[in-house]
Amino acid sequence: MNKIEELIEQLCPDGVKSKGLIDLAKISTGKLNANAMIENGLYPFFTCSEKPYKIDKFAFDTEAILISGNGSQVGHINYYKGKFNAYQRTYVLFDFDRSINVKFMLYCLKGSLKEYILKNVNEGSVPYITLPMLQNFQIPIPPLPIQQEIVSILDKFTQLEAELEAELEARRAQYEYYRNELLNFEGKEVEWKTMGEVGQFVRGRRFVKDDIIAEGIPCIHYGEMYTHYKIWAKKAKSFLDPALAAKLRVAHPGDVIIVSAGETIEDIGNGVAWLGDSDIVIHDACFTYSHSLNPIYVSYYLQTNLFRSQIKKYISSGKISSINAPGLSKARIPIPSLAEQERIVGILDKFDSLVNDISVGLPAEIQARRKQYEYYRGKLLDFKSNSNG
Repeated sequence: MNKIEELIEQLCPDGVKSKGLIDLAKISTGKLNANAMIENGLYPFFTCSEKPYKIDKFAFDTEAILISGNGSQVGHINYYKGKFNAYQRTYVLFDFDRSINVKFMLYCLKGSLKEYILKNVNEGSVPYITLPMLQNFQIPIPPLPIQQEIVSILDKFTQLEAELEAELEARRAQYEYYRNELLNFEGKEVEWKTMGEVGQFVRGRRFVKDDIIAEGIPCIHYGEMYTHYKIWAKKAKSFLDPALAAKLRVAHPGDVIIVSAGETIEDIGNGVAWLGDSDIVIHDACFTYSHSLNPIYVSYYLQTNLFRSQIKKYISSGKISSINAPGLSKARIPIPSLAEQERIVGILDKFDSLVNDISVGLPAEIQARRKQYEYYRGKLLDFKSNSNG
């Protein structure tokens, strides 16, 4: 019998009672628009992205669990202790009840809240969750010594994963450095043109997630550009009925599909080179870019600081940030020979595989450790229920 089993036998042999989050913590939201972020702020600014940005003022000074309330990262969970600020659609849990270890709550939420949210999320132009969904969510509350022992075990798993993530982050920084260096052509003789001079932008037409079916005409919904697609793609994740697809717009093989709307300005401009054998329908929050360049070269260029800095002034901000075709058309792009474009693509493909391919290297090891952690988390947090105790 291990230590946790001994503690359960001693402290709660008849099972464990569950409580709703409303009984375990105060739940608030941030007050600021996502575009309040700045580059060199003093405090973390938690939005609906996985990682916090920066801001120059704080609204909270406490230990907190933060839950993304809408967008493509809806339900993503962060933990922070100290001074921070939050987006108006980020839920902040703080001022916790004495019966709960905050890290224990964090592990419980990471284990089951995301799945719960994905099953119950409100669909619309932007998926979102509501306050009652969080308030009524139940987690088990074993005695504090059991909570602490579980936290100690899971902390060891997360520490190992954090060390691997740190190494991967260092390699990604190296990759981004070389990508920016290879594609700025500083001090080299190379032709520069605006993207509008090189190619043509055509906006997609609207369809919704409910239109997506298991088989049919391939399509890309704009949300998949953040969650599924990377630099290039040959196969589609989603499909539409042929009758609907015939009314919409497509990208042709060799085109680059570019996101034109998102929750923050950082979301705008991401691109994927479409290398499939047939046309693919695109969402109205995307443009297809038809051109005569190496499509993967273009897709890599869209990730550079140089491109991002050029389009930033043409992005309109609001509840949803967006850019139009004229704004994208004004961005300048270097045009080396096709042979040089292919050479650059070859170098960057190797870097990209090293830091993003989950079948090899560090990403594969992190994936294996994460599955091990999730397995043990599920086992450790599976308690016999006691609805009366």
